Amino acid sequence: MSLKQVFSNVKQASRKLSLLPEEKVVKVLTDLAASAEQATDTILAANQKDLDRMDVTDPKYDRLKLSGERIAAIASDLLNVANLPSPLGRVLTERTLENGLEMKKISVPLGVIGIIYEARPNVTFDVFSLCLRSGNALLLKGGSDAKDSNAAIVSLIHEVLEQNSVDKNIVQLLPPDREATHQLLQAVEYVDIIIPRGSQGLINYVRENSKVPVIETGAGIVHTYFDEYADLEKGRGIVVNAKTRRVSVCNALDCLVIHKDRLSDLPKIAEGLAEKEVEIFADAPSFAALQKNYPSERLHEATVEHFGTEFLSLKMAVKTVDSFEEAIDHINKYTSQHSEAIVSENEEHIEQFMRAVDAAAVYANTSTAFTDGAQFGLGAEIGISTQKLHARGPMALEELTSYKWIVKSNGLIRA
Repeated sequence: MSLKQVFSNVKQASRKLSLLPEEKVVKVLTDLAASAEQATDTILAANQKDLDRMDVTDPKYDRLKLSGERIAAIASDLLNVANLPSPLGRVLTERTLENGLEMKKISVPLGVIGIIYEARPNVTFDVFSLCLRSGNALLLKGGSDAKDSNAAIVSLIHEVLEQNSVDKNIVQLLPPDREATHQLLQAVEYVDIIIPRGSQGLINYVRENSKVPVIETGAGIVHTYFDEYADLEKGRGIVVNAKTRRVSVCNALDCLVIHKDRLSDLPKIAEGLAEKEVEIFADAPSFAALQKNYPSERLHEATVEHFGTEFLSLKMAVKTVDSFEEAIDHINKYTSQHSEAIVSENEEHIEQFMRAVDAAAVYANTSTAFTDGAQFGLGAEIGISTQKLHARGPMALEELTSYKWIVKSNGLIRA
C-alpha cells in the first residue's frame, strides 16, 4: 500500500471519530491498559531488539529502554487519560446578537495529527491515548532506533481497536525511513498538524521542510538560577534533582547560574552532583571555587559551546553572574523557552524573574523536573510546546483541540 493511501485511510477514519461514543473511547483505553500489562514480555522482547542495536553510552538509550515498571506506569497513564473528561464539545463562547443570531464557539478535534519522534517508544502509547480521547486520528513516524518496539505497540493497539469494532486506521505507524518523513511533511491534503518530538536537529528539520503546520516541542535547554538570596538546603536538593532524576529528558537541568556572592556555597551544592558522577563544565570563577572540592576528572573549564547545550546526559555547565539582571540576560540568551527556575528567598526577585524570563514553564524554589503533563495534572502529554502559537507548555487533551462556530437563527438573512 502506498503512503498516500495510508494517509487517505487515516483521514477517512478521522471523520468517524466524532461519532464514536464516549463509553467506547473509555473502554478502548481501559482495555489497552490491561492488554499492555498482559503483553509486557512481548513488548520487552521487541524493545530488547532495539536496545541491542544501540550503544549503551548513547544518551538516547535511557529513553529507548522499557521495563516492567515503565510499562506498568504507562498502563496507569492510559487509565488516567481514560478517566479525564472529554475535551470535546465544550462551549467556549455563547451569545445571542441583537439581530437574533445565536452563536456558540465549541471545542473540536484538530483532525489528523502526525507525530515524528525518535527513540521513545512510550510516546507511542501516550500520543495514541491523548489523540483518541481528543477525537484525533494519528500518523506515527518513529525512528529506526525504536522500530521493533513501536511495531509491537501499534500491533497491540490495533488488536484492541478491532476487539472494540473501531477502525484501526485511526492510528497508523509509518516506515522508519526518510522517505516516509518527507511524504508526511508534504501531506497537506491529509494531515492537519505535525508535532516533532526529539532533538533540536529533528525539530529544525521538520520546521524547515514541512508544508503542514508544525507545533514545536521537546528541546529543553534548562537553567536554574541560584540567587544571592537563595536558601542553600533548598537549592542543593533542587539542583541535584533537576540534573540527575532522569538525565535524558527535556526538563533536565543543563546550566546552573549562580550569583558571585554565593560561590562559597558552590562546593556544598555540588556534593550531590559528585555522588551521581556528574561532569561539570565551569566558567573561570566557578571552576576556581570547585577546583579543590570536586573530583578533578569530572571538572572542566567551560567554553562558549557549553552554554546553550542540551546535554541529555550526566553533564552540566555552571555560569557565574555579577547580578540578578545578568542572570536573566544569560538565561534569555540561551533558553529554548522550555523550563527555567530561580532559587531565592527574595520575593521581589522571584516576581521579576517570573515576569522577565521567557519560557513555557517558570519555577520558583522548585525542580524543573515537574514540567510534565502527568505532573501538571493533565493525565499525560503529547509533548512540551516551546512556541507561542496555539499551545505552550505540556500539550494534553485541551491543547489537542481547536474550535468551530455554531450559528443558528429563525430564518435570518443578511441585508
